[in-house]
Amino acid sequence: MPDTLANLINNRFEPPRSGQYLDTIEPATGKPYARLPDSSADDINAAVDAAKRAFPAWAATPPAERSRLLLRLADLIDRDLERLARAESIDTGKPISLARSVDIPRAAANFRFFASAILHTESASHQTNLAGAGDPQRAINYTLRQPRGVAGLISPWNLPLYLLSWKLAPALATGNTAVAKPSEVTPMTAHMLSELAVEAGFPPGVLNIVHGRGASAGAALVSHPDVPTISFTGGTETGRAIAHAGADTFKRISLELGGKNPNLVFADADLERAILESVRAAFTNQGQVCLCGSRILVERSIHDEFVDRLVQGAKARRIGDPLDESTEHGALASEDHLKKVHAYVELAKRLGGQIRCGGARAQAPNDRCAGGYFYEPTVITGLDPACRPQQEEIFGPVTIVTPFGSDDEAIAIANSTPFGLASMVWTNNLTRAHTMAERLDSAIVWINCWMLRDLRTPFGGMKHSGLGREGGNEALRFFTEPKNVCIRY
Repeated sequence: MPDTLANLINNRFEPPRSGQYLDTIEPATGKPYARLPDSSADDINAAVDAAKRAFPAWAATPPAERSRLLLRLADLIDRDLERLARAESIDTGKPISLARSVDIPRAAANFRFFASAILHTESASHQTNLAGAGDPQRAINYTLRQPRGVAGLISPWNLPLYLLSWKLAPALATGNTAVAKPSEVTPMTAHMLSELAVEAGFPPGVLNIVHGRGASAGAALVSHPDVPTISFTGGTETGRAIAHAGADTFKRISLELGGKNPNLVFADADLERAILESVRAAFTNQGQVCLCGSRILVERSIHDEFVDRLVQGAKARRIGDPLDESTEHGALASEDHLKKVHAYVELAKRLGGQIRCGGARAQAPNDRCAGGYFYEPTVITGLDPACRPQQEEIFGPVTIVTPFGSDDEAIAIANSTPFGLASMVWTNNLTRAHTMAERLDSAIVWINCWMLRDLRTPFGGMKHSGLGREGGNEALRFFTEPKNVCIRY
């Protein structure tokens, strides 16, 4: 019998009120291995009610105690590293080595970061002295930052525990209670986190996790009148719908959406390092990372050499069973997603693109994975920067290489999409590096590196890549309400 997951509501593990369940499919095999609640508005209402009741006491809990519980949860994640990494690999299709080295440790780090951050916050104070007729107006103005209430947190399928913790940690640290709705595609580690939260000792109602589809459970959470704050990571179209749904009640909304990230490689770059990192940026997690370098712009004088070596790097990636320690390239998250990725590759062919490697469903690495959703690392050249495969997010192991002749041309191509999440610049010219960083329409610019993250920095996107910022002080501000207090003396 497959495992049956439950919702966490008020520290109780509950079945869906409808009695309906959804299958969870293992991407590496194409077979169901667990069932998750197909929750409805009734489940969301119960979770929000529990969170609303718990909010006053949790908001009044001293920061040191909130910090202690978050640190305890981080310790439990560390304790269960292997169990969580295996579950994440099975659930998502990503290599277990990646889950073990990145996803699960980062989840623990997120809780530790915000557990520490709330012990070192400060508020602004202004001495006011206004001259006027009669007595001068003298006052002290100071700012309180108070938790907003119930936070609705909706996380995606590509980095399930990593990104769920990125939302939960600051929301809980600042004194909000939470109702989280993980992706129905990859629910397992969120379910395991709910068990760890109870073990850690979080009070009932502080953290609630409700599983289900976006159209039912997610929509009910976004539209709930007692949820003033929504943080969402996912696709741009869903983000647009959430923004519309929250407008009538003036919810505070953070949207971390899609990307079509340009990777600019100049002739004066350290080519060896640029190629190695470009391969990693294009194909990590099978290209299912919003920060992946899906468009590579290469200065024309080194274009051909770069493409040849990029193709060699792509072909060298070991496609295998995600549970195999030596696997570098696992399975895509679902059959529907594999079909979407392949449809873009076929479109690129029809538009005259040259498939330099990949471009097809990969052979299953073993009998266990015979029905799995494996796709080859794919490099495409010869496409117009204005065409759909260059403009729309594919979110798979597909990167498109385009030559450029000047700095201005590189900027024009890089900024030509509706997205503005991240970009990379490879150059040893310091002036060019700073100039490119200033001119790129990207909220994150990596110079001579990729995915070098500092949790103190603001994270989010410009244009259609999102609204608002997460991380560091930006997250602490997002989940709190500033209140000015003026005392005349």
